[in-house]
Amino acid sequence: MSADPLSDALAVADARSVLSGAFTAGGGWAVRLHGRDRLKVIALLRGSCLLARDPGGEVLKLAEGDIVVSDGRQPYVLCSETGVEPLESGRAVVDPATGMARLGAGEEDVTCVSGHIDLSRDSGELLRRALPELIHVKAEVAEAEALRWLVDQLAREMRTRRAGVEFTLDQLAQLIFVQVLRVCLTESDGLPPGWLRALADERLAPALRLMHADPAHPWQLQELAQAAAMSRTTFAVRFKEAAGVPPLTYLLNWRMSLAARALRQDTAPVAVLARSVGYTSESAFSNAFKRAVGVAPRRYRETVRS
Repeated sequence: MSADPLSDALAVADARSVLSGAFTAGGGWAVRLHGRDRLKVIALLRGSCLLARDPGGEVLKLAEGDIVVSDGRQPYVLCSETGVEPLESGRAVVDPATGMARLGAGEEDVTCVSGHIDLSRDSGELLRRALPELIHVKAEVAEAEALRWLVDQLAREMRTRRAGVEFTLDQLAQLIFVQVLRVCLTESDGLPPGWLRALADERLAPALRLMHADPAHPWQLQELAQAAAMSRTTFAVRFKEAAGVPPLTYLLNWRMSLAARALRQDTAPVAVLARSVGYTSESAFSNAFKRAVGVAPRRYRETVRS
């Protein structure tokens, strides 16, 4: 792996952004968005509207260029105003010429795209647990300059529909999600305890990068504390507050995430995978993996492949 924990976590989670819908709207309108237990992404390309957790949750005002990412566990309603009966997103009429749905009966004044983040069955939790229930990145924040450019490109691609548009939209969606996470790193107060919050802590980040760059190394608490220029006790307390687990527990969990991904994608013998994540004994690795995941490595590989 690299010394870039953000890229590592996205790779291990098999994170892939997919644009799944777009619509224009005008007048009085509302649409219910289901995440279906996947991270849900909403980008407002034009106009303004409201977003409310369904049912009866807090109402957010979204402006042109805003991006919202939800954890997908709760449905949300996107609307012109509260009180409008929401249409289920899959029932909106789609214009075959543009591929966009049309909501409401008034003059079009809102354009929105939505998508989701595909995650692996198990390691996706590594990413999901690091994020708050809802992320709202406002277009005017200083760190969102790159996001504004990406959203503008997304809108231009959807308008012109040039050759390669579908591939381009997916790549832009991927970059938008990465940029949202980068904004989260600059506004870490709203993050729950997890690896992303630990990475946002400049004092802890060097130790986190060491573990990611060489997960097979038998890291000791003293080594990691020295990298963070702290005493062992201060480092251990600060790391647990930020990451939610002690440093060596984090390392164990990260090793098991790497192993699970290798078992899903590779055909290497379990003994080889064990060595790649720091275990000289296949049986010790198998026992650790079973405690963490619930099944032995070989059974996990068989189940996933079937």
